[in-house]
Amino acid sequence: MQLVYAFDAYCGWSHGFSPTLRKAVSRHPDIPVEVISGGLFTGSRRVPIREFGYVQGANAQIAELTGAEFGEGYDRLIADGSFVMDSEAAARGVVALRQVAPDRAAELAGALQRAFYVDGLSLSESATYRKIAEEAGLDADAVVSAFESPEAYDAAADDFRRCAELGVNGFPTLLAVDGGRVTVLARGHATADEVDRRLAALS
Repeated sequence: MQLVYAFDAYCGWSHGFSPTLRKAVSRHPDIPVEVISGGLFTGSRRVPIREFGYVQGANAQIAELTGAEFGEGYDRLIADGSFVMDSEAAARGVVALRQVAPDRAAELAGALQRAFYVDGLSLSESATYRKIAEEAGLDADAVVSAFESPEAYDAAADDFRRCAELGVNGFPTLLAVDGGRVTVLARGHATADEVDRRLAALS
């Protein structure tokens, strides 16, 4: 069995789920974790953030329910309104971090979201991945090179396809995958204890 975490780095609910994911993974070190990206803001949804009028209200709800932090850097992006969230670029970043440190994919997914939601950094910029890599003690040049590589575009598309094949239609979604059996452990919001109970029910 493995855990598959389907998220979008530009999804506020995924940001709020990061502590639950960290706890769930730390409680089950024997279960491998695969992190894949969804394509929440691709194609015609790649528009200035001001066009998503619900963002601030949703963030207040996420913060209240999960304790997630939304930092001053991110608040400035919202106030300006011109920033464009590009989930394909963010997915390439996930690919790059996953490639360099596959066993730390869940931890690094959280770092990616903090870079955006706390520091207000663009997930389309190589410099963001250099900063995340350096702070995580990774080979920053290797991460940036992987992010900028043509292969990263194909890998991001593969992630989007895998989400669809697994039936993921909202983020975040945490799945237990055992052969052909796919079980939803969490969707949107859950505590680590709830995840544990659902995992225990599978054994």
